[in-house]
Amino acid sequence: MDLCSSLLATCLSSSLIKPPQLLTSSLITNSIVPNCSGRKRQSRHVLKASAGPFSYRKFIHFALDETKRRTLLVPSPLQEKYSSLTAMDGTTELKMLSFQAPKMRLLRSLSIENEAIKILDLAVFARPEYDAPIFCANFFTTATMNIIVLDLNPLHDVIDQRNYKEKYFKRLIPLGLRYSELFPWGGKLTSESLKFFSPIVIWTKFPPSQDRYDCLYSAFKEYYQAWLELISQAPEEIDPSYIKSNREAQHKYLTWRAEKDPGHGILKRLIGESHAQDLVRNFLFDGLDELGSKGIFGLLSRISPRRWICK
Repeated sequence: MDLCSSLLATCLSSSLIKPPQLLTSSLITNSIVPNCSGRKRQSRHVLKASAGPFSYRKFIHFALDETKRRTLLVPSPLQEKYSSLTAMDGTTELKMLSFQAPKMRLLRSLSIENEAIKILDLAVFARPEYDAPIFCANFFTTATMNIIVLDLNPLHDVIDQRNYKEKYFKRLIPLGLRYSELFPWGGKLTSESLKFFSPIVIWTKFPPSQDRYDCLYSAFKEYYQAWLELISQAPEEIDPSYIKSNREAQHKYLTWRAEKDPGHGILKRLIGESHAQDLVRNFLFDGLDELGSKGIFGLLSRISPRRWICK
């Protein structure tokens, strides 16, 4: 939810630049564009009046089931405090889930669904000992519009660090290309925002359509499986300098997201200022304190002493 709102805000900003031409429809042929719904495109069904019966719950279920197939997933300590909240309207419920795994510092989701809006904010962060992108799915749906961001946010700079870009994203370009025609670029972004996106980012807007929802679910599954493959192959870092670099990069990302989050306004209207601030800082962007400079000693204390022995 937070990044979708942020992107919506940047579209209205005066300091905008055009996105890099990483994924263009001119590079796509019809033969590689999936008909995700199995229907003819001409028969696209447009949903009516409300946000409709569509739900993002199956996205969450897929991510959890797929993760459990590959690793030991256990509840995060955050789950004790953050599980559900009822909005001030007395009917809208905010549902939170959080887990961790041997290579995953945090897998967390926030979902909000009522007649007017449907929101999914799902992210997965690797532990600092593993250099892997951040899985990011931010979906915002109303009766008239969907604002979508789906990406494997790079942990480090893919604009200036060509080696890092090729290491993680060169083999994933075909995946992004398959969906770029189905999900056209959603609009201009600030240069600051672009630093946090990968070459395969899906940033798009579209009116309600069951066909598009089917395609979005297909894209979500493929992107998530690609991320799981990356994290499963990521070797454990033993050099403290690399671990520190990963920790700082993740902290920089969290700080930017928390500080630039216009979605805070939506949460404020739903649950009030105090709960909104707490949810943003301590759940959605958990790690701001742990991964910051004050948290370095706690991080290093968890590193096995054998890793400090020179070989």
